[in-house]
Amino acid sequence: MAETKYIFVTGGVVSSLGKGIISSSIGKLLQARGYNITIQKFDPYINIDPGTLNPYEHGECYVTVDGMETDLDLGHYERFTGIQTTKANSLTTGRIYKAVIDKERRGDYLGKTIQVVPHITDEIKRNVKLLGKKYHYDFVITEIGGTIGDIESAPFMEAIRQLKWELGRDALSVHLTYVPYLKAAGELKTKPTQHSVKELQSVGIQPDVLVLRTEKHLDENIRKKVAAFCNVDFDCVIQSEDLPSIYEVPIGMQAQGLDTAILRKMGITPGETPTLGPWRAFIERRNKATKTVSIGLVGKYDLQDAYKSIRESLSHAGTYNDYKVNINFINSETITEANVAEKLKGQDGIVICPGFGQRGIEGKIVAAHYTRTHDIPTFGICLGMQMMVIEFARNVLGYADANSREMDEKTPHNVIDIMEEQKNISNMGGTMRLGAYECVLRQGSRVFDIYKQEHIQERHRHRYEFNNDYQTEYEKHGMMCVGRNPESDLVEIVEIPGLKWYIGTQYHPEYQSTVLKPHPLFVDFVKTAIENKDKK
Repeated sequence: MAETKYIFVTGGVVSSLGKGIISSSIGKLLQARGYNITIQKFDPYINIDPGTLNPYEHGECYVTVDGMETDLDLGHYERFTGIQTTKANSLTTGRIYKAVIDKERRGDYLGKTIQVVPHITDEIKRNVKLLGKKYHYDFVITEIGGTIGDIESAPFMEAIRQLKWELGRDALSVHLTYVPYLKAAGELKTKPTQHSVKELQSVGIQPDVLVLRTEKHLDENIRKKVAAFCNVDFDCVIQSEDLPSIYEVPIGMQAQGLDTAILRKMGITPGETPTLGPWRAFIERRNKATKTVSIGLVGKYDLQDAYKSIRESLSHAGTYNDYKVNINFINSETITEANVAEKLKGQDGIVICPGFGQRGIEGKIVAAHYTRTHDIPTFGICLGMQMMVIEFARNVLGYADANSREMDEKTPHNVIDIMEEQKNISNMGGTMRLGAYECVLRQGSRVFDIYKQEHIQERHRHRYEFNNDYQTEYEKHGMMCVGRNPESDLVEIVEIPGLKWYIGTQYHPEYQSTVLKPHPLFVDFVKTAIENKDKK
């Protein structure tokens, strides 16, 4: 295609309807038709990025290959489409305003008064079109966070209005709304959708496609009513019913012709509908899996979205082992030596979760001790890996006061220490070791057998590291340092070869697991947990 096409995905009525899943599904369906696509997320909050946000407020912080801390929806984009996102795929109001203020301070605006329109909206438009111009994508899908009517979304909506006017058929608006079911009346109600579209129209945007989230099936009459009241073609009113899995959404959207409607609206002949063969095979395999394996997540955030990528990676790994993974959250703050056996009871494998700060770490250390001494398959990620290292120092090396400098600056046995380049940094946001780094695996190690290659690249998000001064002692007592960064000599992976599966990674492998390419570490971990269950 000569010109890049732009699709804007907005939401109305309530938040958390699944704009990220719909954006990912649109991307997947267009990609299956041979188009080169990318997806970006615009978040209206004033934070520069979600790196300093509490997971209880915002869910997990996802990290791109180039080290940008982003919204968790970018994880969905990558898992669905297999694309690699970058900092250009994630933008916040904070970044937009900072860019404009920086330009103003440099004198780029030649003394003009800086205003929301045109300066802020122009910066938003520039970032929307940047991906299309720079990388020549056929389609750039832009998801706008929040709900229509939010005061902080106003500049984004104005920018979309302008772009739709300027680009004509090369820009299209998809609006996701909610159709509630009133049980007492026994009726589905379309009025919230009508009001949401009216709100969108009031800022000058006429939606081209409506996606209606619903818990009940919408009959043709309801869709016709919505089409008539909202000035949308009937074939452009799509329902998004609750499904057993988010991965079934693209199939449901394709069956209703969402991609066909989008292409037609943008003046493109749709052509033959793709079969989505590998995707359907994944769904079929997932649905056929009836046996279950239980994995315990030991962490401090009792919230699904806080460990979203880990949960999805375990889910992918389960499918490729023909098992369903039952994920059980175990709050590390409540784990003690007295109750650890009861807390971990019934789990076939344990993931010791990443995180920051003091809260809940002693419970993670107790859990790591229990799983190591009882030979339960254990996967420690980032802080989880560091807790495995501290536990080993305390209970095997004999350093009862071993700790991380993060938790105890005065510890005499700092087996986890702050990275050299982090020592003089005072800012919290965007200053860690972030993004993809090389790692060389030791031949003959368990991880080398899993990856089946010596050189790998994985994504990081941390400030503290394994203290190499202790390496000889660790290896002498059975915990091996089997993965290193070739430039910094940073220890990336520890493992205990004598156990079924006891591996800790300083990096976050969950960021690289996708539907059609599950992460080998998760696949092997779940496989071992299944074998552990069978032996029990």
